Amino acid sequence: MARGFLIIFVTAASEQEAAAIGKALVEEGLAACANIIPAIRSIYRWKGAVWDEGESLIIIKSREDLFEQVRSRVKELHSYEVPEITAVKLEQGDPAYLQWIETVTAKGD
Repeated sequence: MARGFLIIFVTAASEQEAAAIGKALVEEGLAACANIIPAIRSIYRWKGAVWDEGESLIIIKSREDLFEQVRSRVKELHSYEVPEITAVKLEQGDPAYLQWIETVTAKGD
């Protein structure tokens, strides 16, 4: 594979928001896939208080070279002041699956 791949994690306030973000990224060719886990519980510190709230998690598969575009687009679509947008490098994967990610995200090249 010529490029590196990422798994990007984004939390959202609702399943609907997560779906809208995931769909936009896939439709725009910035992601090959966006899995949505509709109900997670997040405990975090924000602005001096500890919060315990329900959220949805988006697991996005994309290319390393598209991360800044994904990050920018998520920030445009997201309701949070500071959304979680984190990524881990995909170290290994089935070659056919990685080729699929490459192919479906290459339309913008």
